[in-house]
Amino acid sequence: MNQTRVTEFFLLGFGNLHGFRIVLFIFFLIIFLLTVMGNLLIFILFSTNVHLQSPMYYFLCHLSLTDLVTSTNIVPYMLGAILLGGGGGVIMTYLGCIIQFYFFGGTIITECYLLAVMSYDRYLAICNPLRYSSIMDFKHQIYLSVWPWLVGLTLNLLGALPVSNYDFCRDNIIDHFYCDFFPLQQLSCSDTSREEMNTFLFSMPLFIFPCGLIIVTYVCIFRNIVKISSTTGKEKAFSTCSSHLIVVGTFYGTLIGKYMIPTKAQSMLVYKIVSLLHTVFTPLFNPIIYSLRNQDIKMTLKKLLTNK
Repeated sequence: MNQTRVTEFFLLGFGNLHGFRIVLFIFFLIIFLLTVMGNLLIFILFSTNVHLQSPMYYFLCHLSLTDLVTSTNIVPYMLGAILLGGGGGVIMTYLGCIIQFYFFGGTIITECYLLAVMSYDRYLAICNPLRYSSIMDFKHQIYLSVWPWLVGLTLNLLGALPVSNYDFCRDNIIDHFYCDFFPLQQLSCSDTSREEMNTFLFSMPLFIFPCGLIIVTYVCIFRNIVKISSTTGKEKAFSTCSSHLIVVGTFYGTLIGKYMIPTKAQSMLVYKIVSLLHTVFTPLFNPIIYSLRNQDIKMTLKKLLTNK
């Protein structure tokens, strides 16, 4: 009871980087700027071209929004931690740490369900094309885009509130570049075993349900593609799904590598690298993947750059 409660944290980032600090800072700053510009470009292309104003690109805009929130929530503090890594790390207030943790978890859940919504959209377009326009009307688009955000930002309160009640009375140095669940848990002097089990049991259905929905929809999609007689029709149908499949594989691959492997079985360096892939590089890859593999986006971008 006589211990002083922690009011701020020090994010160590990647520790003492010696002579590589400036190089890494510039590298990740460029990555951050490209991520912001790439995802903003998706919004610009969607709003300026009528050919892209379809449900698929509307949901893609929401996916870009989750990437923007994730990147702007994590990377600025990471850049500060890189510059100040040798001098104790970047300072973050207790409240700021909890807010960062809340929005990070909320966008993860939101992206899981947005990817499921996008797979459902592709299922309707390929397996039920005659009714696609009537089913996926504007009202339905709004509904399918809003509820992933409501699920993510509302249900993540159940994960953030227990963490906000942790007692941090020993050390305030976080050996990471943002406020994540496991580093905060290791730092707490509270008994977190019950919260850890509750968080695990609660989060599993949240991630398994959208992942299962994606698998089921793509089984139906591939069965329908096989029935298409023309090779051109098969290629066109598959091309509309390939970008989404790559994004799903990248997102769930890093997510599983980060949270499904026990923390005791992986070093802190490995944990940081996987976190880096998930929070820094995935938000950059998503607009690149959709831009490079989508003819409509490439043509719209070309017209925008040439003013034709």
